[in-house]
Amino acid sequence: MNYFTNFVLLLTGCSFKVFENIMETYKILLVDDEPDILDFLGYNLRKEGYEVYTCSNGRDALQKAMMFLPHLIILDVMMPEMDGIETCTEIKNIPELRSSIIIFLTARGEDYSQIAGFDAGADDYVTKPIKPKVLISRIKALLRRYKTETAGKPEEISEAREFNIDREKYIVEKEGRIYNLPRKEFELLSLLVSKPNKVFTREEILSSIWGNDVIVGDRTIDVHVRKIREKLDTPNIRTIKGVGYKYEE
Repeated sequence: MNYFTNFVLLLTGCSFKVFENIMETYKILLVDDEPDILDFLGYNLRKEGYEVYTCSNGRDALQKAMMFLPHLIILDVMMPEMDGIETCTEIKNIPELRSSIIIFLTARGEDYSQIAGFDAGADDYVTKPIKPKVLISRIKALLRRYKTETAGKPEEISEAREFNIDREKYIVEKEGRIYNLPRKEFELLSLLVSKPNKVFTREEILSSIWGNDVIVGDRTIDVHVRKIREKLDTPNIRTIKGVGYKYEE
């Protein structure tokens, strides 16, 4: 800790932990139609040093997201006017928001609801009730990965036989057509194409794309691979039964 930091801490009376967050404040958009949830979680997130915006429905969420460009968005599934799944899909279609992390926080824990959430492009799915400390721990894990992923990569464009992948613009080009994939689908495709014909185990994929701090099931990988195959109409992502996936050239 340098003299400048000590001076700022002395003037503001804040802790070093809060000071670190101030120096690099992450913006979080919290969307839920229950005012108590907004107040309770908003208070706990602000206490951690995050810049928090709130709204109670999907349509307002889209407007606020475009205004503030949040690093992370927490969405309820069941909301008036526009539900969380539709809101997530719309967000992922907006280029400026494509890198935003999306967490579903909902009372619905059915498998089909979780699959629909990941299908729409969510990064995590959390069921209510959840303790604020647990949610904040998951948020921190996702933001650590966000920081790593957006820090810049040495090779911004990958070329495969089928298509080009531009990591800087987050686009995939195939036969002259541009595809804007949700972030996790894009990262998964980039991983497989980075080493053609190499078999990536499920464990490698989970660690590289979701990280060890986030708990997701094997079904999550399958859903993302299926969506990539459908959108890009590619037969070259092969399933290696009981092992994982590879991109075949």
